[in-house]
Amino acid sequence: MLTQSLPKQNLVPALHTAFGYLLLTVLIAACSAQGKEPVPEKQSKKSSAIPVDGNVIKSGTLKEEMEITGSLAANQQVDVVSELTRRIVEVHVKEGAYVQKGQLLFEMDKEDLQAQLDRLRQQEKLAILNEERLRDLIQHEAVVQQDYDQAFTNLKVLQAQIAELKVTIGKTMIKAPFAGQVGILRVYQGAVVNVNTVLTNIQDNNLIKVDFLVPEKYANIITKGSEQKFTVASDTRQHTATIVAREARLDQNTRTLMVRAISKNPDRTLIPGQSARLQLALHSSADALTVSSQALIPSSQGYSVYVVKDSKVRLSPIDIGQRGPSSVEVLKGLQQGDTVVTSNMLRLTPGAEVDFVNLH
Repeated sequence: MLTQSLPKQNLVPALHTAFGYLLLTVLIAACSAQGKEPVPEKQSKKSSAIPVDGNVIKSGTLKEEMEITGSLAANQQVDVVSELTRRIVEVHVKEGAYVQKGQLLFEMDKEDLQAQLDRLRQQEKLAILNEERLRDLIQHEAVVQQDYDQAFTNLKVLQAQIAELKVTIGKTMIKAPFAGQVGILRVYQGAVVNVNTVLTNIQDNNLIKVDFLVPEKYANIITKGSEQKFTVASDTRQHTATIVAREARLDQNTRTLMVRAISKNPDRTLIPGQSARLQLALHSSADALTVSSQALIPSSQGYSVYVVKDSKVRLSPIDIGQRGPSSVEVLKGLQQGDTVVTSNMLRLTPGAEVDFVNLH
């Protein structure tokens, strides 16, 4: 038998080529295996859950409030005017000063009135002497009764004229009708004023009236003696006012009821004429179940919420009651401890799996 063999010099290059192909195949397989790592089952499952925020239903006190705007007014205020047409001879008060009741504010000229008073007093002296003389004579039947009656009447008329003139002179001294703060002076010394001239004004600001209108729906809720909170633009503090009076009837045009409250103002920081924002306390529930307003889903049948159980959601219809600033009272459909979704609800459908980002 004849055996044909390759030359030795041709066998070595062939072996080198085969070994190179084998090494390249092993490297490619290793790289492919490294790029395809197995995904953990738990991580794949979690990535399918929808991230949401949640709210745990709790019981607590719920207060229904309504914000309305009112106006501040002084407890007492008056424009100071003269009852006579006279000239101002002295101003006894400064602008913005606090005055007491009966304190002298303005003094008007009265020389002519004082001269008339002196003349009447002299006449009164003569009339008194004449009345005394006739009274003595009539006791001795020296004069008739008619003469004495005439003298007595003349005396009384003079005394009445004197009293009237004293009242007129008193009107030249303009005094504070009550304790309060004086406003801007409108007249000064030397000015001639009449009954239509406003000299200044006085405000009693130790107490402030808060007047506001309440819709007829709440007319019977705002009762006399109840306290209400309010704020003003010039002050960040919250003030308290007590209801003291209500209008006897509703306004027929607006169907609102005028209500008046009184607030203490010892430092006089509240200014009459300011607007006030009131937070009216309407209803209060001690053990109410509340849910965040963001959780509500409105529909033609009412409201619903997404309730989470075992990381999955279901749509639950609810009945709501009072509304607070950021929460709503739940009357029916939820229990204490239930967890509802408050965000990302547009992506949810009943049965969807969720993952809580924030839960409160």
